[in-house]
Amino acid sequence: MKLYPIETGNFKLDGGAMFGVVPKSLWQRTNPADENNMIEMAARALLIEDGDRLILIDTGMGNKQSEKFFGYYYLWGNHSLDASLAKHGFHRNDITDVFMTHLHFDHCGGSIQWNKDRTGYEPAFKNARFWTNKAHWEWATKPNRRERASFLSENILPLEESGQLQHVGLPQGNYLKESGLGFDILFVDGHTDKQMIPHITYKGKTIVFMADLLPTAGHLPIPFVMGYDTRPLITLDEKSDFLNTAADNDFYLFLEHDPNNELITVQHTEKGVRLKDSFTCEELF
Repeated sequence: MKLYPIETGNFKLDGGAMFGVVPKSLWQRTNPADENNMIEMAARALLIEDGDRLILIDTGMGNKQSEKFFGYYYLWGNHSLDASLAKHGFHRNDITDVFMTHLHFDHCGGSIQWNKDRTGYEPAFKNARFWTNKAHWEWATKPNRRERASFLSENILPLEESGQLQHVGLPQGNYLKESGLGFDILFVDGHTDKQMIPHITYKGKTIVFMADLLPTAGHLPIPFVMGYDTRPLITLDEKSDFLNTAADNDFYLFLEHDPNNELITVQHTEKGVRLKDSFTCEELF
């Protein structure tokens, strides 16, 4: 097995929205805001090469939305999914599986693209199966009013129409072993219903793709919960349980949205679980 970070493109989000009820005087110490109160965000996917399978976890925003839409997110930097794949010697047509942690636009938008004459949409990975789970699919295709702006029909419905959509099984509890994709999956419900957090065994280490359970290292304190989370009280419990487990077992946390910290480890302190070490993917992979 080999792992590759895939940088799909950077953007910005409102710092207050990213940290909910936490005062700016606290969160700006780790995530400084610009003059518009926006903080820098990454959209870092992960490519797993395992035998004859190439599995891409999340796909970023994509590029099919309007200029007005992208204007809300202050795109910055020169990363792109195609350039990042090419850096490692791959093309999007090589991808056999696309695993979407959840169907918010900044995690799955790159899964679908315009067709050649821009009359409709098609899968951006023509040879891949696209993986979600049935409970989250129902949640996303019948969105509540709070998440409606994050679940965009053009990112979601073409997946089913293509015939390439697959569902992983749902566990009895919240942890699925032997998912069929070569990694285990933790299911969490605080951010959105049945978000999936992959746990990958790699060279004797456990690499956890954090998605929106832990967007950045600045979100390590338990109360630092996004305003976007639909069930923040559940997030508090899920974060606490996970971070204690991560500290106990020396997990390596792959941060999808942190522009400065690609992988981190955590430790127990008097203040709770906090940052231990930070690594680049090149150092670890």
